[in-house]
Order: sequence, then C-alpha cells, then structure tokens
Amino acid sequence: MSNPESNPRTKPKRVNLAVYSAELRRLQTELVAMQEWVKDSGARIVVIFEGRDAAGKGSAIKRVTEFLNPRIARIVALPVPTERERGQWYFQRYIEHLPSTGEIVLMDRSWYNRAGVEHVMGYCTPDEYRRFLHQAPLFERMLVEDGILLVKYWFSVSDHEQEARFRSRLKDPMRRWKLSGTDLFSITKWVDYSRAKDEMFVHTDLPEAPWWVVESEDKRAARLNMISHLLSIVPYEHREPPTVNIPSRPVAADYERPPRELNRPVPDYAATLAQPGQTKPASRKSKSGSASKSRSASKSAAKETAKKTAATSKSQSKQEKSKQEKSKQDKAARKAAAGQAGSPAETAAP
Repeated sequence: MSNPESNPRTKPKRVNLAVYSAELRRLQTELVAMQEWVKDSGARIVVIFEGRDAAGKGSAIKRVTEFLNPRIARIVALPVPTERERGQWYFQRYIEHLPSTGEIVLMDRSWYNRAGVEHVMGYCTPDEYRRFLHQAPLFERMLVEDGILLVKYWFSVSDHEQEARFRSRLKDPMRRWKLSGTDLFSITKWVDYSRAKDEMFVHTDLPEAPWWVVESEDKRAARLNMISHLLSIVPYEHREPPTVNIPSRPVAADYERPPRELNRPVPDYAATLAQPGQTKPASRKSKSGSASKSRSASKSAAKETAKKTAATSKSQSKQEKSKQEKSKQDKAARKAAAGQAGSPAETAAP
C-alpha cells in the first residue's frame, strides 16, 4: 500500500458548515438504523481508529456514538498497561473488550500501539515488535473467522496540520488536556512514525481486514467520509420500528405530594444569565458577587427549610402524643362503662 503521507498534498477546501451539519445528521440517523440491525441480528463489529496524534480519531468516534445506545456501542480507550498486563500475552488485555453478540466496539487506538508508539519510543523490545507483526495477522484472522466484522481506519494528517492543531490545543483550556509530552515529542519523531506506519501496513493490510485511510486535513470531511464508508461495508438492513402506544396515566387519588417548601432546591443560576436582547452578562467580579449572594441565599433557604422541617416534625410529634392521650382516655372510658354494666348482673345472681 502506498504511503499517502509521503506525497505532497494541498489543503482541501473546508466543507461548508451547513452542508456538513445536515449530512452528518443524516448519516447519524443511518448509524442508529445500523445499531438496531446489530442488536436484532446479533452481529459483532470492531472498528479500530488509528493515526497520528491530533489526526481527528477522537472527534470522529464522538460523532459516531453521539446518538447510539452506550449499551450496544461502546468506546474502548485503554490506559498504559499495568505491571501485570506487561507480563501477559500482548493481545490478552484487548480480548476482554471484544464485542459479544449484538455489540459494536470502537477502539480509540488498539493493539497497534505496539507497531507505532511502543516501537518508535522504545517501549517494547525489537523481538516483541517483530513478534507483533507476525502475530497480528493471525490474531485478526481468528477474529474474522469467528464472525467479527473488523474495520481498521488510519486517519492521515500532514505535519503542518498536526502542528497547527497542537497549537490550537495549547490555547484552548477545554482541550489542553489532550496534549501530552509524548504528543509534543512525536514532532521530533515524524519520520520514524512514518516508517513504522509503512511497515505496519505491509504486514497487517489483510484481505479479510484491510486498512482504510481517511484523509483528515479537514476534520469535517474526514468524519463524513469515514461514517459513510462504515455504513457502506456493514450489511445492515432497516428494521421497521415496533408500534408504540403511550398508556394514559392513572389518576393518583391516594397520593398527595409533600409541600415543595420542604425540598432543598438547586439555586437558579440560569436565571442570572442575560437573555438575548438584554444587557450583556455581568463581569467576572460581579459574577463572583452574584455567586456569593447565591450561596448565601442557598444557605438561608437551607436554614429556612430546616426550621420548617423541625416545625413539621414537632407538630407531628404533638399530634402523635395527642392521639396516644386520646387513646388512653378512650380505654379508661370503656373500662368504666364495662364496670357499670356488670354490677347489676352480679347482684341478681343467686
């Protein structure tokens, strides 16, 4: 297989956002139909997502699973192997995550870590690396022979685009966690990773489980292309959804909800935000003040609730005591009445 990353490429024109959103929605609807077929047919699917750091693997997986049932389609992203796992057969820790009947497993990186980062960074020995390249095709053929549909994607990104995405992550506090020291060091190992990927393709591009390359310079296009391709190779059929009748709700005549005042409400933070057409949100300083006021209001509400709860408990206790006292009085009255009724009978006895 040729190496697409060794060939010069031009930055593709980005897919229009409106077009992308509409088509993504359509494809995601098809993914739900595919999921229902997998559940009903008992199919087993494994989709492997590999590629360089920041190539768009995670965001593609996110769009695939966005509307799927997590009990049917699950993501596997394993951490660094433990000391015990390092002593196992290399593929062993992945086996327990393979799908059962009616399941889809999406692997955010996979056993191919050994062919890539472990080999390039020296985390495995040369013998372990060579053994992997020999065993991976055997392992995958066993999976396919057993009935698993194995799909392998390589997300291909240029060095310039990867660096641009790294810099973007540095500026984004919500995505900075994605950037690790290994990611940054991989910049200095670009050619080594390219050679490792080429070697991996030579040994593991199988007729039963080929590598599919997703050009990922434009993430929008990459997601649409990958999802569309996945749908084209899974032999799913549309299932007619069952007819569902929502039953009428019975009247709960014997239930009375406790007063809302007894609840401990979450402060209405949303009400403090500016709505369209209103003044813009308060500054950070005033927001801090609002938050402080909100906390004070919350504490006051909690105290008030505690008082009401205590008052309610006290009232209930008084009522219970009153009931007990009344019960005692009733018993005494019944005894007195019984004594008065029994005296004449005793006198009349011979």
